[in-house]
Order: sequence, then structure tokens, then C-alpha cells
Amino acid sequence: MGQTLLITPPFTQLNTPYPATAYLKGFLTTKGIPSVQMDLGIDVILQLFSKKGLEDIFAFAISTTEELTPNSQRILALQHQYIKTIDSVIAFLQGKNPTLARQICLDGFLPEASRFAQLDDLDWAFGTMGMQDKAKHLATLYLEDLSDFIVECVDGNFGFSRYAERLGRSANSFGELYGHLQAEPTYIDKITLALLEEKMKTVNPELVCFSVPFPGNLYSSFRGAQFIKKHFPGCKVSMGGGFPNTELRDLKDPRVFEFFDFITLDDGELPVELLISHIQEPGQDQYKRTFLLENGEVVYKNNTLRHDYKQSEVGTPDYSGLPLDCYISVIEIANPMHSLWSDGRWNKLTMAHGCYWGKCTFCDISLDYIKIYEPIAAKILVDRMEELIAQTGHNGFHFVDEAAPPALMREVALEILRRQLTVTWWTNIRFEKSFTADLCILLKASGCIAVSGGLEVASDRLLELIKKGVTVEQVAQVTRNFTQAGIMVHAYLMYGYPTQTVQETIDSLEMVRQLFEAGILQSGFWHQFAMTAHSPVGMFPEEFGVIPEKNDITFANNDIQFKDKTGIDHDKFSFGLKKSLFNFMHGICFDYPLQDWFDFKIPRTTISSDFIYNALEQEADFNIKPKAKIVWIGGKPYVEAFTKSKKGHSWEMLKMTFHDKREIVEVVTDKDKGEWLSEVLTKIAAANDKKYTFLEVKSDYEDSGLEDFELFWYSKPVNTLRDFGLLVL
Repeated sequence: MGQTLLITPPFTQLNTPYPATAYLKGFLTTKGIPSVQMDLGIDVILQLFSKKGLEDIFAFAISTTEELTPNSQRILALQHQYIKTIDSVIAFLQGKNPTLARQICLDGFLPEASRFAQLDDLDWAFGTMGMQDKAKHLATLYLEDLSDFIVECVDGNFGFSRYAERLGRSANSFGELYGHLQAEPTYIDKITLALLEEKMKTVNPELVCFSVPFPGNLYSSFRGAQFIKKHFPGCKVSMGGGFPNTELRDLKDPRVFEFFDFITLDDGELPVELLISHIQEPGQDQYKRTFLLENGEVVYKNNTLRHDYKQSEVGTPDYSGLPLDCYISVIEIANPMHSLWSDGRWNKLTMAHGCYWGKCTFCDISLDYIKIYEPIAAKILVDRMEELIAQTGHNGFHFVDEAAPPALMREVALEILRRQLTVTWWTNIRFEKSFTADLCILLKASGCIAVSGGLEVASDRLLELIKKGVTVEQVAQVTRNFTQAGIMVHAYLMYGYPTQTVQETIDSLEMVRQLFEAGILQSGFWHQFAMTAHSPVGMFPEEFGVIPEKNDITFANNDIQFKDKTGIDHDKFSFGLKKSLFNFMHGICFDYPLQDWFDFKIPRTTISSDFIYNALEQEADFNIKPKAKIVWIGGKPYVEAFTKSKKGHSWEMLKMTFHDKREIVEVVTDKDKGEWLSEVLTKIAAANDKKYTFLEVKSDYEDSGLEDFELFWYSKPVNTLRDFGLLVL
């Protein structure tokens, strides 16, 4: 049985593998199908940014570039300093040379070009960060200087997390990309193809699967497929992944199949399994969501009766074969959530297939990867976490869900605590009311450090139009709950949504200002609305007051150019929104008039200055549902009996002393109630399999012969424990 080679083409992330090939390899392993994976992007980066790589780059630039900008002249003049330091800087960013941080932070070690011009703000932006993070940021600027040089003098399409992205971004026609593929390979192409050739000769695969998540991977995948077709004609080549899933659903151009034999859509497990069966048994012509060429025509085949695999059946992602110790942690900008993306090695997992909400009108909710919702059992998910820790040696997890379901997050957190695992994790959520203060405390105790969620346009009218299912007040209360639990919160923000007025844009900015001023948001990013073909706005534009520009689609179809009937130029708000947010994230400029962020006249906000403050002052609902789970995440108390006397009467009391990592809490109560409380805390401890409901706890209390449960539950001793790890979930 020949092997299958799974490839992520250049470029995605520097700090961690994109997970698609690991997911697919894990599935193929469950079927006994041998496969090998490679991250061609990190391989190319490590070859480029090495002593030999830089020597070759500078030699190439000298031989081919006639006129240089002053910045590139400076870098070329300092080439020996770059060549001397590059290997040690890369080793530092790989975590192999941590002591270099001190030297990097000293003036004069790293050569500096234009990217270092922003260093005036370094102490302000990174003042609370340690030396390692500051050194990572300086080393990142150093690499970005070299990247600028490569773009100007070597290959204009280069970018650390993308390559020739413009050629793939909503290219309705294949013509421009096809033309570039007829040209001679670029400098970066030659490095990429040499590494690909070496792997092809080693593995000798029957099938190569390119996973293409983004437009910035598309060109390299076609260039790689072209090379395989020419030099390894017996090998079949397939493409799958996020880009074809969203952009190639209307594919018609037969020239695409000069490069690829198959293009598969949506979940890749069954389509790839059937391709492998087809290659090994040529008479087996069943396909799942697969484009191919027949008689010179592009055809779409979905003729198998087999159903997609359940999430419980696809196995654990398998990262074997990837150079996990060679990925590079970088810190590009002083945005705390973005630094999570680019810094550190994260094992990628999914709590649920699809989105449990699935209503947002700007989102591609018509596509299977969002539309078909299927959660994974918490026990299976934590089994996979343990497998990945054993396999990779890393206990950090990024759950890459569209929106992680709160109920499943709760069960996963309880399972992590039950197994006493030490893990660090973060994910994407909806800011919905299910995230109570107690649930957020539980998530933090299980290792959750950050969440990101869509506030989008902070206007209740537009949130309703978006069908977000939340209000600004609700978002404020949920972000407060996460923040108070010690979990960082990042908000995705949007401007330019159809029918959005200038007044709503300014009011949305005021809401964001108040959220940061209240200290309940730590990170955010403004995105301008983009209309996509598979979203409700793209499918029914007339309902949202937009006029799409129609093009003939023979290749990619996702982003749609449009005109908003309001006629507002939303582009002009971009700079002011982002500049204000940068300052708010650093805790300053809250007292600036909103007008100061814009160089054109804006209306005054209609939002009262205490809107968010008042939202946070609302009384919490103290009613507890009978089926709510009661969980104790604190430790076992030291119990001490004593006698209390007053006016000739004496009675027995119990003092319970609780220790957590930072403080001591004492609870004093009647002896009989104290003994019951001590016993019930053992029963409801998070480490136990059985989870007790509020009704069961109440019944246990009354079965012990005690009276007035509600009176005791809302008494000072229990309220003290409610602040110390007694959770209602």
C-alpha cells in the first residue's frame, strides 16, 4: 500500500502547525492507512532565515537589484551583522536559547532598520512584560526588517503568514493565477520546490493532499502541484481545506485540473478515504463532494451512499512527523490576544463541529462546516487532550471552534479537574448569558486563560439585524464575569455593516470605550464588514439594503464587492477606530472626546456616559434551578470543634479553615450543620465522578435531619464559600 503525503503549503503560522493535516493523519491512522505530513511553510522559513539562507539572499539581491530604497541599502550594508546573528536569534525564538534574551534587549546586539522606528513606544507597550517577551518582540522586528528586504529585492509576494495572497483572494477567474504559474518559479518557489522534491523522493506517495486554508496558501499549492505533475506523473494530487470549502464551490475552469486531479469540499475524512480507495482499486468510482475532470469538463461527484464520520470516530489529531521543536514564537504587536496567536506552541482541537448558534447574518452559515453542528463528548475530548500531551509534550490547547458551546465547556472543565490535569487553553465563544460568574471561575480553574468573541457592532439595533442573539448590556455582564475570574477577553468589532449609520458607528465606539474603561475588555480588533457569498447578506442582499456587483464565476467565489444604499464611506472611519482602540487597550485616553480620533466632523454620541456602569450594577438573579450542578473546587478543610457559651447557655460549634493557593478563609457554624457541610463538600468535590444537583444537595441536607435549608444556603458561612470555590453551574 502506497503512502499518502499531506502538505500544508507556505505560509500559515510560524509558532504552531496549522492542524488540518494532523486531523487528517489522525483519522487515516484509525483506518490503518499510512500517511506522512509536512508543513512546507516552516521548512521554507527555516531555510530562508538561516546563515546560508541569508548569504544566498544578499548575494541574489546584489546581482539582480539596481536601485534600493534607503532602508534596503541599510540592511544590505549590515548584511554581515544579520548573517552573524540569524541562527542564534532563530534558536532563541524556538525556545532553545533563552539566555540570548538579555543580549537582545541590550542596545547594539541586533542590527536595526525601519521596523525599529516604533521603539519609542516599546516601554509603554511592553512595560509590564518580562525580558523574554520584550526580546521576542525585538527579534520579531529584526525578522520583519529582513522580510521587508526580501519583498523589495528578492520576491515581492513574500509574507510570513501568506504568499501571493492577492492572487487567491476572491479571484472569480483563474486567468491571473494561471498566468503567474506559466512564468518561471520565483526565488521562494525554488526553495519550496527543492524541499518538496526531497520529500517526494523520500516518501514516494501515491496521493498528495494539499490542505489550503487561506488565499495566502493557494499560489504555493498550485506551484507545488504543477511540480509534482511534471516530475512525478504517476502520483495523484488533491486539494482540500478552508479555501476550496468557501471559495471553490462554483468551480468551472478546466485549467485547474492541469494541476490537481481532485478538489474536495468540507470535512475531508471520507472524501480522502474514497480517493485512496479509488487509486488502489481503479474500478472504485465512489466520491464524496469531489470535483474532477471528465471528458474535458469539470464535474462534481457526490455519489457515495456513505455518511460522513461522526466526530467521535475521526480519532485524535496526530502531529508526528512535524518539527514541533522548530516552530518560531514571535510577538508582532502589543495586542494581548494576537500575541496568543503567534507566541507559543498550541495543540489544536475542536469541541464541536459547526456552530451551535448558526444564525449570524454576516457568517457563512449555509456551509456544512458551520451549519452541521455536532459536539464531542467531554470524556472523548479530554482523552484526546491527554493523548496529545503524551504525543507532543505540550499541554497548551487552542480550541478552534466557531463558537465553543457553554454547556460543553463546563463538562470539559469538570473532566479536566476530575482528572487533575494541568493544561492551558483558550477558545472562541459567544457572549451569551450562560457564562455566569461561577461558570467563568470553573473555566479558569480548569486552565482557561482567554476567550475571544464577537461584539461586532456595539448597537442593539444592529446586533438584532445581525441576529447575534446578544445585547450590549449582556456582553458587558459576561465580559465582567470572565475578567473577574481572571480570564482575558478579546472582542471582535465590526464597522460598515449594511444600513449602519455614522451615528451608530460613533455610538459603537463609545460603547467600546466604556467597556475598556470599566476594565472588562482587555483586547479588541476592528474589522470592516466583508460580504461573502455563503452568508445571508450575500445570498439575500436586497433584505439588507446592499447592491452586489455581479461577476461571472469560473474559479473562486466568496468575497463580494457591493454598494451600501446608505452611500456612507465606511473606509474613512478605519484609522480613527483603530487608533482609539490601541490607546484604550493600554488604559489611556478614555477622557478624550471621540471627535479627537477623527480628522473630519462626527456627530456627538447618543450613549449616556454611564451606560456600561449601569449595566454592571444590575442585581444578579439569585434563584437557583433545581437541576443546577453544585461543585466544590476548593480543598479539604481543617475542622475544629469548640464550645460557645452565652448567658449560662452553651452549645457546640465547628470552625472550618480552608486554604487555597493565596489565602485562608475561616467558616464558623453550628456543629451539626458544620459536620454536614464538611461532608457534603467532599461529596460535591470536582474530583468526583458523580455531580450533585441543587435539589440533591437540598435533599441530602434534609435527610440529615436538618431544617431550613434555604436559610442555611443563603447564610454567611455558605456565602463565604460561594466566594471561595462553591459553584452553582
